[in-house]
Amino acid sequence: MNTDLLVDHLFRHHSAKIVATLTRVFGSRHLDLAEDVVQDALLKALQQWPFKGVPENPAAWLTLVAKNRALDLLRRDASLASKAEQLEAAMPRLASPVSDAEMDDQLALILMCCHPALPVEYQIALTLKTACGFSTAEIARAFLTPQTTIAQRLVRAKRQIRDHDIVIDPPDTDDLPARIDSVLRVLYLLFNEGYAATSGDNLVRTDLCEEAMRLCSLVIDQSPLQLPAAHALLALMMLQAARLPARTLADGTLAVLAEQNRELWDRKLIGLGMRHFGASAAGDTITTYHVQAEIAAVHATAPSDDATDWEKLVELYDDLYKLEPTPIVLLNRAIAISRFLGPRAGLTALEAIDAHQSLRNYHLLPAVAAELWKQAGDNQRAAESYQRALACPCSAPERAFLEHQLQRLA
Repeated sequence: MNTDLLVDHLFRHHSAKIVATLTRVFGSRHLDLAEDVVQDALLKALQQWPFKGVPENPAAWLTLVAKNRALDLLRRDASLASKAEQLEAAMPRLASPVSDAEMDDQLALILMCCHPALPVEYQIALTLKTACGFSTAEIARAFLTPQTTIAQRLVRAKRQIRDHDIVIDPPDTDDLPARIDSVLRVLYLLFNEGYAATSGDNLVRTDLCEEAMRLCSLVIDQSPLQLPAAHALLALMMLQAARLPARTLADGTLAVLAEQNRELWDRKLIGLGMRHFGASAAGDTITTYHVQAEIAAVHATAPSDDATDWEKLVELYDDLYKLEPTPIVLLNRAIAISRFLGPRAGLTALEAIDAHQSLRNYHLLPAVAAELWKQAGDNQRAAESYQRALACPCSAPERAFLEHQLQRLA
C-alpha cells in the first residue's frame, strides 16, 4: 500500500474515531476544531511518511500527532485549558485496533449529527462528512446534488449544533426513534458508495462496505437500537457484500450480475445476512430496507441468473416504489421487467424516467437502455445509448466496460 492509499485508509477507518473523541473532550461547539486537528495530522503524515518511512503503527502515530496538536491548541485557548487532563486520558485508547470506548464515541458522534433539531438533509451530510470520512464531493455524488449545496449544508449544520447547544452524549432512550431513521440512511449511503464507487480507479471500495457493516452492527449491539429496520439494513448490506468477490475480474474489469461466477460469492456472509433478514421480521412495520433485503435475498439464493425469480422481483420493485418513489427504483424495475417480459418491455418501462432531471448525468440509465436495445437487435440505438453513458461521470472500471461494449457493437 503506497503512502497516499495508506493515509486515505486511515482517514476512513481512524480519523472519525479521533474526531469523535476530541469532540467529546472539547464539546460539540468545537467540532470544527476537532476536524482541523485530525486534518493537520493527516497532512503531516502525507508530508513525512514518503521521506521518513511509514511508522510501525500508523494509527498510533496519527493519534499521537493529533493529541499533540490538540494540546497545543488547548494551551492557546484559555477556555479549553481545563480539558488537557481529560484529553490525555482519552486519546491513548485510540491507538489500539479495537476499543469499546472509541466505538461508543463514534456512535455518539453519529447520533449527535442526527439530532432531530437539524433538517434531515443536514443530518445525513454532516454524519457522512464528520463521522464517516466522506469528502464533500462524494456526498454530493451520493445525493445527486451540487457540491456547493452540500458545502452549505455542512456549514449550516455546524452552526445549528452551536445554536441549539447539541451535545455528543448519547441521547435518552425516548429520543432514539427520532434519530435512528437518519442514522440508518447514512449507513445505507456509506455502503452504497463502497459497493459501487462513484469515481476513481476501483469499482468497489471494500473498506467502505466493511465500515458500513461494522457501524450497523454497532447500532444493533446497542439494545435500544435493536430495531427490525436495522436488522433489515444489515441483512441488505451482507447479502450485497457477499457478491463483492465476483463483481470484478482479476484485471479489475466489471462483471455484471448475469456474468458473475457465483461460486465466488461468500456463502458465510449470505448465511449471516439471511439470519438478520429473519430478525427483521419482528414488528409490523415494513421499511425500504426490508424490501431491498428481500430483493437481495432472491438474487443471493438463486442458483443462476436464468433461474432467478424475475417475476417476484418485479413485484418487489412495485412494493419498493410505493415506499420509495424514486427514478432509481424504476430503473431497477425496468431491468427486472426486461428479464421477465423481454427487452422491449424493459425499454417501455424506461420511457417513464428517461427525461428525469436527477438522472440527467447518471450513466446507468443510458447504459441499461443500450443493453436492452442490443438485446432487441437495434445496434445503432445501442451505440447511441452507450455514447450517452460515456458522456456521464463514472468510475474508471465502469468507463472501460462501457467502451468495451461500444467496441463490440462495431
